Amino acid sequence: MDRADIIKRLEPVMRDVFDDDDIQYRDDLTAKDVEEWDSLSHIRFIVAVEKAFRIRFTSSEMEGFNSVGDLVDAVAKKAT
Repeated sequence: MDRADIIKRLEPVMRDVFDDDDIQYRDDLTAKDVEEWDSLSHIRFIVAVEKAFRIRFTSSEMEGFNSVGDLVDAVAKKAT
């Protein structure tokens, strides 16, 4: 699965979790950029991504996510 496919599947997940139909994917998107992104929605986002892509992240992997782009890279590694 390439990055474009992942992003295409990820955007609806982001819109649903953060309840924002206008949210757009950017590699450098972080919690600071999304008003509704707090600690609880972060957990819901990670769980939703895991379900959408049928993967699981370890705690150490999640700690390494500094942006949504990092998350996409991790999904790409696990989805292959």
